[in-house]
Amino acid sequence: MAHIHEKIDFTASVYIVHEGKILLHLHKKLHKWLQPGGHIELDEDPNQAAIREVKEETGFDVELVGSPRIPELEGNVTDIVPPKFLNRHSFSETHEHIDLSYFGIIKGGALQPEEGVEMRWFTKEEVEQNNIGLHQITRAYALAALEELS
Repeated sequence: MAHIHEKIDFTASVYIVHEGKILLHLHKKLHKWLQPGGHIELDEDPNQAAIREVKEETGFDVELVGSPRIPELEGNVTDIVPPKFLNRHSFSETHEHIDLSYFGIIKGGALQPEEGVEMRWFTKEEVEQNNIGLHQITRAYALAALEELS
């Protein structure tokens, strides 16, 4: 997806927990282990973007954990599942992301990573030991997801 703005974009990502493990992929450009996610398109809300990105990157259908705070609104207003975390970070020297981070559970599909993308399940112990060099925020959010969903 092309950037919506040259300096900053909104992104949505999902920490998927299944059978006590968390799914991470080795990002092709950054060469860091991250949760599935990507840019929010102009025609979608953050929940739709998070679900779409997971499907595209992993092959899984997910359900976001949580619920709208006010589920029944009248008119053309929809309250959506709020993110578990929200952060702003540098993607490069000239571009930043504001990421809405969700927790998710698998509802269907099968693991089918994008071509050339390494993806694997990590235990809580592996995340805690951090032999793969997770960024501090990725590690903290992954541990929170494992704590809540295991």
